[in-house]
Order: sequence, then structure tokens, then C-alpha cells
Amino acid sequence: MEKNKKDKGNIRKIYKYFLPSAFQKYKGYFFVRFGLLLVNSIRPFVNILALPMIVDELLGNRNFERIMHIVIFIIATEFLLGILGGLFGNLIERYTTKFENYYKMVLSKRIMELDFQLTEDKKALDQIEAAKTGMSWYSGGLNGIVEPLFNMASSALTLAGVTAIIVTSAPLLLVVILVILLFAGYVNAKRNVIEQKFFAELSKENRITGYMGWHLTNFKYGKDIRLYAAKEMMVEKWNYHQGIINENWSGMGVKQLPLELLLALSDVVRDFGSYFYVGALAIFGKISIATCTQLFSASGTFYNSMRMLVMNYQELCKRANYAYEYVKFMDYPAVMQKGDRHIDKDREHIFELRDVHFSYPGSDVSVLNGVNLTLHKGEHLAVVGLNGAGKTTLIKLLCRLYEPTSGEILLDGVNITQYDYDEYMELFAPVFQDFQLFAFSMKENLVMGREADAKGGDAKETDAKEADAKVADVLTKAGLAEKIASLPNGVETVVYKHFDSEGIEPSGGEQQKLAIARALYKDAPVVILDEPTAALDPMAEYEIYRQFEELVKGKIAIYISHRLSSCQFCDRIAVFSEGAVKEYGTHEELVNIEGGLYAEMFGAQAQYYYG
Repeated sequence: MEKNKKDKGNIRKIYKYFLPSAFQKYKGYFFVRFGLLLVNSIRPFVNILALPMIVDELLGNRNFERIMHIVIFIIATEFLLGILGGLFGNLIERYTTKFENYYKMVLSKRIMELDFQLTEDKKALDQIEAAKTGMSWYSGGLNGIVEPLFNMASSALTLAGVTAIIVTSAPLLLVVILVILLFAGYVNAKRNVIEQKFFAELSKENRITGYMGWHLTNFKYGKDIRLYAAKEMMVEKWNYHQGIINENWSGMGVKQLPLELLLALSDVVRDFGSYFYVGALAIFGKISIATCTQLFSASGTFYNSMRMLVMNYQELCKRANYAYEYVKFMDYPAVMQKGDRHIDKDREHIFELRDVHFSYPGSDVSVLNGVNLTLHKGEHLAVVGLNGAGKTTLIKLLCRLYEPTSGEILLDGVNITQYDYDEYMELFAPVFQDFQLFAFSMKENLVMGREADAKGGDAKETDAKEADAKVADVLTKAGLAEKIASLPNGVETVVYKHFDSEGIEPSGGEQQKLAIARALYKDAPVVILDEPTAALDPMAEYEIYRQFEELVKGKIAIYISHRLSSCQFCDRIAVFSEGAVKEYGTHEELVNIEGGLYAEMFGAQAQYYYG
């Protein structure tokens, strides 16, 4: 009872979620579905009504011309219905692909909008995988959850017609068929429960094998796999987890086999019971031979229609449970508080961290312990410290990728949770140490969708020219002008060779320069460089920072670097240790603290910069 209530609830939820958007996106699909419903409902009656007429004629007048008319009618009608059914089926296949692509896009968009904190949460990642597989081949996508509904409607229409025929001549036949049908429905329900149980257990393994398969085929990891002879290890791991999936499917097959045999047996019992009863009626003269023929056909159609009605409802429940995983993810609860307060873009912003503590979700280890900092417009802050001191975590909190465990971060005296999230994110232009470039053109990697549309109108053309000039300017300032000039396609050159043989594989330093140019292009009021020059030599690093000093004037700039020479460009330095700010001041102040952390670190590196 509880499961039935849950199934009905899931069916309501998926239809409430999917049908409005599907109808708005592709109305034609539902008209085609309705057309196929009518074809499937009418088709069984061609033989049910026409064949007895042929039998009557053969046993009576044997009028060849009349028999040929009936045969031609049957063939023509079947041909027409077959053509229409094939046409509708072909159109449905096309719509199925469109729906698949559309809901993949919607899912991808939702994943990109998901609170970043959840991207490292196991439950959220498992739910993403369940959503992907649940809305693909497990449920059959939008068509998969709509098809059973239309099949049920078609079966109901057919059922109404054949019931009238059977009740007129052999009402007890309905009882025979219904008893067997109830048994078959019960067996199929058990079969579906087994399948859903195994599906729930597969989400994690599907995610693992997907991860392993991605690393096996992604050229990004090619050097490491080859140089460390990791191929066998990778394949072994993939085979291990794929083996678990295969065992899962095999186990499901073993458990379902007895039920499949029972379903086959029910078909045999149904045919025997129907033919025996109808045959007896004909032998004892209760019905004519023509009616006997009609009842044989009608009983099979009744059973199949009734079975399809039950089976499609059960299939709908099963597919609804799979597709509901998609709906659950789309409604996945946020972990971050997001307000609607607008940011005053014209004022001089002040950021303040008050007693900020933080532990990563699922961990008791405290990464930040009572951090207090204030950042004013135009101030340049260097954040230094040993690995694990909490430097990058501080930036993640400031950028609202995570929420503080306790304490608060203020912007202009207001807690940042009260601001509109998208407006707040526009304040930052970060370059993280694990930044990512995409297999798009160099220009697209810079502008990231911010370029003005260059089509139509003088104003737009002017904006596009200004955007191109800005791209050239930031590439020059990032030290990439010479590289761009050497490329046949210039800024339109694609990064990486994944999809374009004329693409380039930029060096580590060139990638970092491109990431820095992207931050420059955004022109946000807060610029963050988190170890952005690790792949550059000291001279190239110096040139980048020298340029940055000019570019970020009037902006808040935060630098995280293990190369302490960069600190001399900054107004203040925050020295992190054990998740807290242990020292704070200018370079001259900190380097002269006897036994201080900064003085010790700078002294250890000084020989590399001053020889």
C-alpha cells in the first residue's frame, strides 16, 4: 500500500514537472502521440470484424467477389494504418532525440548552477548520477514516461470495443482472462521491484566507472599514464568496478528468471483456457463458427489489451521512479543562503571578515580558526603561509563558493548572504591555482560569453570592435601578444586539439597567462591571484606582477603566492598559520620581526631572488 502511494506520488510529480515544459517546447510531439494512439486503437478491430465475415461467406454463399472485397479492405486498411503508424513512429523517434538533448541541457545547466559546496558532497554527486541514468536509458527519457500513458489510453479504447464483443457472445471468457491477468500483473510487479532495487545500488558504481573511463580516454592525463605506466592499473580498476556492475545485472537476471518463466506460463494457461471454452461453445452449438473465430481473436486482443493496460501502468510506475531521480536533483536543496539585496556599484567597497571559522562538509578538521581581516578599495593584500594554512580556503569563502561554519563576511557593513548571489559573483575576477581552460578559441576562453553580439546594427558593431580591442589589450598585458601573432588564426585559435587539428597545446606558462588575461578582461573590482605564476620563471613572474600593479590600481587585489618576492608589490601581508592570521603588516614591518614566520620564510627564499 505504501509503495503504491509512493508510485502515484512520483507519477504526479514527474508529470507536473515534465509535461508543461515538454508541451511548451515541442507541442507537435503530443499531436503525433495522439495520432499513433488512434492507429493502435483501431488496428486490432480490422481482423476482429472482417475475418468472421470471410468465414461466414466461406460457409455460406462463397461469393468470390464479396470475399475479395473484404480481403482488399483488410489489406488496404492494414496498409494505411501501417503507413501512418510507421510515420508517427519515425516522428516520435525524432522528438525523442530532441527531448533527450533538451533535458540533458537543462540538467547540465542545473549542475553548473549547483552550490559549489555540493560539488564535493558524495550524496549530491550520487544524486547527479542517478538523475543522469534515471532520465536516460533507465526511464527512456521524456518519451519513456509519456509512452506508457498513451499506451494505456490506447489499450483502454481497444478494451472497451472487444469487451462489448465478448460480453455479447461469451461473458464467462472475461472471467478466465481476468484471473490469469491478475496473476501476471502480480508477477510483473515483483519483477519491477527487483529491477528498481538493483538500480538504486548502481548509482555509485556508474559514477566510478564513468570517472575511470574518462581518465582512460582523456588525453589530458596521457603523460602521467604513460610515464608512470599506469595503464594496467587504470584498466584493472575500471574492470573491477565494471565487474561489480556486471554482477549486479547478473544477480538481477537470476532473481527475475523464475518470474519471467511464470509470465510465460501464464500466457500458455490463458491460451489453453480461452480456446477450450470458446471451442466448447462452438462444438455444442452455442455460437457459430464465424463467431468462434471472432472470439478467438477478440479474447487474445482483450487479454493483450488488459495486460498492456496493467503492464504499462507498472512500467509507468517503474519509469516514474527512475525519472523522479531527475526531478529530485532539479529540486536539490541549496546549502547557501542567497538574498535579493542589490549591490551599490558606485560606492567604494569594504570587505570585512569577522571571526571566520570553517570546516569542510563532513569533516571535523578546522581549516580556518577565527580569521579577522578588512579590505578597502585600492588595497593590495598578499596572503602567505605554508601549505594547508587555509589561504585558498579563505578565497573560496570570500567568493561564496562555501559558507563559513561560524563568523561572518561583510560587504559594506552587510552580511554577504543578504546580497543577490549573481551580483555578488560579478565583483570577483579570480585566477585559482587549479584554473581551467576550455577547448574553445582563445578569445572565447577570455570573454566567456561577455562579448557583445557583432550582428546587426552600428552600435553592436562598435561594441564588438571595442571588445576585440579589449581582448588584444589584455593579451598584450598578460604577455601573450607575440604568441598570438605567431598563430595563423590569431585569437580564434582553438585551445587544445580535442576537436580541432589546428588547435594548440599551450605550455603551462601560456595557460597561466591566458587565465590571467581572462581575469583582466572581466574588469571586476576585486582581483584574486591564487598561485597564478607557479609555472613562470622569476623574470616572467616579475613582469606579470609589474603589469598587474598598473592594471589593478583602484581595485582590491589579493595575491596568494609561495614566492614572497611578490609580496613587495602589496600594501599589506597576512601570514597564515594553522588557519589563523598570525602576522599582519607591510613587508618592511614583517621582515624585521625577529623570529617571525614571514621573516623566516623570506630569508629562506631571499638567496633565489637576490643571489
